[in-house]
Amino acid sequence: MTRPLTAGQVRDRRFATVRRGLDPAEVHAFLDLVAGELAATRRELAHTTEENARIKRALRSWHSRFAPPAGSGPRRDGGRW
Repeated sequence: MTRPLTAGQVRDRRFATVRRGLDPAEVHAFLDLVAGELAATRRELAHTTEENARIKRALRSWHSRFAPPAGSGPRRDGGRW
């Protein structure tokens, strides 16, 4: 399994120059754009993961304070929240 690309790896990637190849400035501008979007996506994922953990902690806390104890009888909602 390979490691995910980092924004720096995308930004710093260089390609061999060929006679009738692509415009290097255009390629590097595109790589900078992709690297910026990759970095933003990684930041958003980290934020979402953190928020998810915070919500789970809050739900566990709420559940421990307000949910009836286990085995305290049948629930009218069929055992769902």
